[in-house]
Amino acid sequence: MKIAITTSGDSLEAPVDPRFGRAKAFIIYDTESGEWSVLDNAQNVNAAQGAGIQSATTVVNAGVEAVITGNCGPRAYATLAASNIAIYTGASNTVQGAIEKFKAGELGVSDGANVGAHFGMGV
Repeated sequence: MKIAITTSGDSLEAPVDPRFGRAKAFIIYDTESGEWSVLDNAQNVNAAQGAGIQSATTVVNAGVEAVITGNCGPRAYATLAASNIAIYTGASNTVQGAIEKFKAGELGVSDGANVGAHFGMGV
């Protein structure tokens, strides 16, 4: 299964970014092979609007089946859910730690956005 984890870095040891739409990058991780890559999200970090939808479109196009993040706003959640991508919020610590919790079944699937629009933008 391919999953996307929000991150502010570019390695498995990097912190999980608490923001989905404005995360610096996504680690795309294959739970079966252990292979991973970094998907840059710089174009959305300072976007005036639409960061959540654009970021969701980016991970949908990457072919992931699940997203792990700290928080997910309503527009991003709707875009991901429309593509049948499972969303796990509340992740913290490192990307590797989030992957381990995911594999152990310690993360619960979200049933909706857990923050309002424009979260993490300073508004």
